[in-house]
Amino acid sequence: MSQPVLSIRNLVKRFGGLTAVNDVSLDINPGEVVALLGDNGAGKSTLIKCVSGVHLPDEGEIRFEGKPVSFPKPIDARSAGIETIYQDLALANNLDVPANIFLGREVKHRYLGGLINTLNDKLMLTEAEQSLATLDIQFPSLTQPIESLSGGQRQAVAIARAIYWKARLMIMDEPTNNLGVPEQQKVLELIRRLRDQGVPVILITHTMPDVFAVADRIVVMHRGRKVTEKRTGDTNASELVQYMVGALDDGREVAA
Repeated sequence: MSQPVLSIRNLVKRFGGLTAVNDVSLDINPGEVVALLGDNGAGKSTLIKCVSGVHLPDEGEIRFEGKPVSFPKPIDARSAGIETIYQDLALANNLDVPANIFLGREVKHRYLGGLINTLNDKLMLTEAEQSLATLDIQFPSLTQPIESLSGGQRQAVAIARAIYWKARLMIMDEPTNNLGVPEQQKVLELIRRLRDQGVPVILITHTMPDVFAVADRIVVMHRGRKVTEKRTGDTNASELVQYMVGALDDGREVAA
């Protein structure tokens, strides 16, 4: 079996007297989609923020591609190949698609030994087209502002940006939230394409149909703990809800 891309062992994160993540262990393997479920306050967002450099864990170990890692800042996680796409997508609405894919990492022409720099718009447009093509995404025009695109198209730009910058692990927070059904299906297809390209995806969602549409495995958290981990084909929505509310817990006996 191949080495996990991400390996979390006995992770703990506290905020004062609150233990937001309590002794969580988890592996993410190449080319799989893992759904991370839990009610509000379950600890799933804090866990992901420990992986993506927003928080430093208080205890435990994170290994990425076999090596122990500690990311003081999100940019450090991104540089290592961990891309997190939050609900707000972190896109600049007034800029076009290429400008967003290269946001903060613009390609420039340099003149007079670097004294004069201008944006290489042609190269960035070509690279953006190729990045979107790898995901089989077509846009009528890449030069229109992001704010004129649909929700699904914006998600596609965020995913294409991550792929262009060599993401080796994708974390997606409620990617189909507030999208219509056709747009939801497009985003789910993009997730499948990532998996087919060998990029593992951690999918944070409350939408059960999304879970059963794309996830290979499911992890449920409750009050900071991992309470179960199952293959998608071995469970159902009703059982998962019971884990989410604490009625079931593989780590302890729950009183009837």
